[in-house]
Amino acid sequence: MQRKFLTNLGLLLFLNLLIKPFWIFGIDRTVQNTVGVEEYGFYFVVFNFSFLFNILLDFGITNFNNRNIAQHNHLLNKHVSGILVLKLLLVVVYFLFTFLAALLWGFSMDQLKLLVLLGFNQFLISFILYLRSNISGLLFFKTDSILSVLDRFLMILFCGVLLWGHVTKEAFRIEWFVYCQTVAYLITVLIALYIVIRKANFRKLNWNWLFFLMIIKKSMPFALLVLLMMFYTRLDPVLLGSILEGRLGNEQAGVYAHGFRLLDAATMIAFLFAILLIPIFSKMLKQKESVEQMLKLSFTLIITVAVIVSSVSFFYSQEMMELLYNDDISQSVPVFQLLMMGFVAISTTYIFGTLLTANGNLKELNIIAVISLGINLAINILLIPHLMALGSAIASLTTQFFAAAAQVVLVQRIFRFRVNYSYIFTLLSFVGGVILVVYLSRQFTISIPGIPEDLGWLLNFALALITSLLLAVILRLLHFRSLIGILRQES
Repeated sequence: MQRKFLTNLGLLLFLNLLIKPFWIFGIDRTVQNTVGVEEYGFYFVVFNFSFLFNILLDFGITNFNNRNIAQHNHLLNKHVSGILVLKLLLVVVYFLFTFLAALLWGFSMDQLKLLVLLGFNQFLISFILYLRSNISGLLFFKTDSILSVLDRFLMILFCGVLLWGHVTKEAFRIEWFVYCQTVAYLITVLIALYIVIRKANFRKLNWNWLFFLMIIKKSMPFALLVLLMMFYTRLDPVLLGSILEGRLGNEQAGVYAHGFRLLDAATMIAFLFAILLIPIFSKMLKQKESVEQMLKLSFTLIITVAVIVSSVSFFYSQEMMELLYNDDISQSVPVFQLLMMGFVAISTTYIFGTLLTANGNLKELNIIAVISLGINLAINILLIPHLMALGSAIASLTTQFFAAAAQVVLVQRIFRFRVNYSYIFTLLSFVGGVILVVYLSRQFTISIPGIPEDLGWLLNFALALITSLLLAVILRLLHFRSLIGILRQES
């Protein structure tokens, strides 16, 4: 299983790092710079609001299905025929709740119009994730890897034509950005649906209320968990728009979006680990295999990346924001610093939370999520009127570290792993070493003829990255001989 995890993680990372950074920094960033911080902030508020009731589109079915198909492959045909119908019914429920909530929240007519499109996109995203859960549940990770980047690849093509293809004389509008997403998601849905139908030997849809109720009952704990996590991770910009109101609310949501974009990009890496680990952990637990080494391997890989990314983002925040945005980034820099520190906690939850999910500890995870949501709401309500976007960043950082710490403690209580003090000391040494290395990298200037002076920091940045990776090798967190040995094992 470790070999399967590493080989498919490599493919998944390669494809996503090939496509998604260009989407985030080439397309999404260009759109924000083109339409301006206020208009993008308007979009960002509605976009995050469309996420809040996303669980009603899925009801935890995707996570339940991923775990269930990994443990019981023979149920694929039966479940696909019924769940496809159930997903179509749930989209009606989602739109009813989302628009009722939007009206109660006081959304304007312009916001409601945009919400229609973004809500439909949420349905398509949910449908793609469900279809992919069947493919990854069968451990067809290569096919799933290609599907994981297909929508973004198509969006790059469509948005690229509109932004740089000179096909229209009008200035780029934020609605065009949403339309491109819709078309890309539709094409991906059709391709993924074709693959699943072939794998499942699917013949007809199954309308069965008893089956629907059974699936909803079994997926309910997953649904509650996803809903709570969605609220405490996506509520910040919505609260900014609501508490501050009007133009100021949109501007501060845009400031938050400046800092959040890179965190969202980094989180995709951690999410890729979870995609692979849910079916792998589920199958190992079903077969009574020890998951300790798999947990250690996956956590070591992601935490090494997370510590390095968070550290360089903190110390080079000013330069990175100036490189990415044309707007005034004075408020964005401290927001970005705090949000990126949270990447360490987010990465931890994607490993330990995935193991707890695979093990069926949904009640405990939901309790942690409820407390996390309470912390997030309390800090946001307390700090937004005074610190605005910075207050939301503080709320996010505090919430993420609480959730991560609680999940680590819970895993230890349930699985009773032997406490490896040497490993903990090595991790702490690595964290301290990376912080020192990145800090020192800023204390001297490297210049190379031909490189503009205002981009000279990139050399220091690259040196900090390389030195941090070497430190991970020296401390044997990245032990290439062991990794090669795993890759040479038979499947």
